[in-house]
Amino acid sequence: MPAEWTRENLRHAIAMLRYGANPAATVYDSIGPDFFLALAPGWLNLGLWEGDGSDPDEAPVAVRRLVERLAADLPSGDVLDVANGLAAQDLVIAEVARPRSLTGVNITWSQLDAGRGRLRDAGARAVCADACRLPFVDGSFDGSISVEAAFHFSSRAAFFREVFRVLRPGGVLTMSDVPTLRRPHGLREAVAAVAMLRLWGLHPGAAASATQIVDAAATAGFVDVESELVGGHVIAPALRFVRDRLDAGGDGEGRSLALAARTMLGQADVLWERGVLDYLLLRARKPA
Repeated sequence: MPAEWTRENLRHAIAMLRYGANPAATVYDSIGPDFFLALAPGWLNLGLWEGDGSDPDEAPVAVRRLVERLAADLPSGDVLDVANGLAAQDLVIAEVARPRSLTGVNITWSQLDAGRGRLRDAGARAVCADACRLPFVDGSFDGSISVEAAFHFSSRAAFFREVFRVLRPGGVLTMSDVPTLRRPHGLREAVAAVAMLRLWGLHPGAAASATQIVDAAATAGFVDVESELVGGHVIAPALRFVRDRLDAGGDGEGRSLALAARTMLGQADVLWERGVLDYLLLRARKPA
């Protein structure tokens, strides 16, 4: 097997054949600090870009900027980060929101372990739990944030209900998500959609429009639900950045990994360029 494939890469590739009862855990268990599609070391989001993705120096700024944007609306009380990735974002949340306490929830212990140093530096505690079954009593937090993860949850409706339950009156939820603007048309789009579902261990029910996501938040009881589609500042430049990075890598060592990345990139390109996917920022409040 080519030397450039890490253990995490291989586990992810093998897992695509059989995800098991908890696909989200299987996927995230396979994504470690060396994930080859990461825009910056330790980061797993697509970033919020000011440019078109052609400047490689902007990638580590963009991934941080996305979290800064979401964390800016959080209160300074007790904050819950649902699906905290490798905990790079928790450092930013701690810096921007300055919470009294910060709790990072992840579906898998492997990512919590990989991010333990960042969690310590952020002053955050780690909890391994399902976003749709949060192990906290009612009214435990003043704010909650979830960065680019809700499409992995078994049910967005259940996630919204759980966050609503654990928030105190007046509590704030901020999050980003990837909505599906329309169903795929034709074979090419269908193939791309199925490939993305298999790659990330998603079930067809994960597809939801921006309106459906907003409605699910409102149905759970949230008010003042605000949303914004920003795919042009997220998906488009992120795809450009990864494509340029692959082109700059040449055909030397790492060729097989680059081929896998290009294949994944091609499917995502189809869904973005043809208007199937977008990127959503959402803010909501629990009534006081």
